[in-house]
Amino acid sequence: MGKLFLLLLIIVPALEIWVLILSGNAFGVPVTILLIILTGVLGAALAKKEGLNAIRTAQMQASQGQMPSGVILDGICILVGGVVLLTPGFITDALGFFLLIPQTRAVFKGFLQRIFQKAAKSGSFIYVSHNRWGRK
Repeated sequence: MGKLFLLLLIIVPALEIWVLILSGNAFGVPVTILLIILTGVLGAALAKKEGLNAIRTAQMQASQGQMPSGVILDGICILVGGVVLLTPGFITDALGFFLLIPQTRAVFKGFLQRIFQKAAKSGSFIYVSHNRWGRK
């Protein structure tokens, strides 16, 4: 997993620079900069909207005594999508929007659920319920 992460840290920025150079050549530098700013602003607005929706849904489920597990995964996706949109570049922006749009986020949520289930079955991920006050 560490090697994959290191590889991504090297390859993704190189690809981003390449795409930015192609965009600058095709559309011009001012338009490319404007597109980067526009995707950042739109991404921030979408992240705020989706984040607030996730918080409202989690509060509603918690008030009804339900465990908001699906909403927690939504929140993780929204957080990662928002952070990725802060980095300049079109590839990371595409990934960020993918994680922020509810219909496409469902694909990534399914992937996360499978990872968590495999980790729990293998014993590498253990959930321990903790009561702060020591009551049962």
